[in-house]
Amino acid sequence: MNERKYRAAFFLCGFAAFINLYSTQGILRELALAFDVSAEHAGQGVSATTLAVAIIAPFVGLLAAPFERRKAIACAALASALPALWSAHTASFGAFLAARFAAGLLMPFVFALSITFIGERYGREGATEVGALFVAGTTLGGFAGRFITNGLTAMLGWRHALDFDALLCLVTGCAIYACLPGSPAGALASASTSASTEKTSAARAPWRNVLRAPLLASFGVGACVLASQVATFTFIGLRLTRAPFAFSTVGIGAIYAVFLVAVVVTPISGRIARHRGPRDLALAAVALGIVGSLFTLSGNVIAILVGLALGSTAVFVEQASANAFISQRAASARSTAIGIYLSCYYLGGSLGSVLPVPMWHRWGWAGCVAFVIGAQALVGALVHAFWREGRRMPDAPRTSAPRATR
Repeated sequence: MNERKYRAAFFLCGFAAFINLYSTQGILRELALAFDVSAEHAGQGVSATTLAVAIIAPFVGLLAAPFERRKAIACAALASALPALWSAHTASFGAFLAARFAAGLLMPFVFALSITFIGERYGREGATEVGALFVAGTTLGGFAGRFITNGLTAMLGWRHALDFDALLCLVTGCAIYACLPGSPAGALASASTSASTEKTSAARAPWRNVLRAPLLASFGVGACVLASQVATFTFIGLRLTRAPFAFSTVGIGAIYAVFLVAVVVTPISGRIARHRGPRDLALAAVALGIVGSLFTLSGNVIAILVGLALGSTAVFVEQASANAFISQRAASARSTAIGIYLSCYYLGGSLGSVLPVPMWHRWGWAGCVAFVIGAQALVGALVHAFWREGRRMPDAPRTSAPRATR
């Protein structure tokens, strides 16, 4: 019975990590009207959050090491309610962006520490299974954050919708604290020792290995992958609100249901990667992503939704492939490499709602599709050129490293 409760808690950790991340992505029109900015400019609310995640992600392990896992995760989830409330009641767009940035500073403490905790508590097979539950939680959280915010915005307005997001953060944080297992006796001392070891390892880390071409290429892959995802789902909402589609705010929120495909795709892609290798899997995903992008050029809503499902699935598979490749090739500096990857991944996400703006103004949705295809093509080129079988770096003592999830 306790084990079921613990697994449910890790699912909730994933939910809490992403409930706030993209909650404003589907209400750009409302934000634009409230702050007297363009809808494209309003998309910077997403960029501010992902930029903060990119900045703080590599340092989460060291900053949180002195604290018990359950308390650190639950406190971060609870504290996420504060920037949600702040963003709901700001009077200026600058303050709104600051609130979104603050939200991004807290999110990595939930998901990075959760994955670390899973690795500490479960064996290899158990960690894979529970990790899949965590990823399923992130998927549901990302969907719920968008869908609920859009639905409540249509009924009550965007400010009250974000108030409800804050309430969700509080409820989820309390549930996490109630259900998540506490660290065993001596965990704080162990965490402190782990932090000291991590610092020593970082000081001795063979940076020439981390900065080798295959890993540098992987960091670029991460940036391009999330840039394409954020660009797609930021601007498709703007397209679908216009004629001939004229989607309502609720309708825009509903399109994010395609993210639920990740609940099935993530564990399957992980199993395939063990047999075929991350390179083949990533190249197949690139092709899938490009095909999906082309589908969205259609004027038929069903074709557009199919394209969005294919494109988002491709991103999840590419992400899983990058995680696997980095773990294989950076064994002696895994946590350092994963930290850099996380930063590049979310930095790419912050750019994904900014860089396509000129193309959107000049060519509309076709310009955004060109951006997405370009990003996916760059992923394919990097993977094809640098993700080749080779000698793995020497192993170091095993450490749990956070994996980026979308």
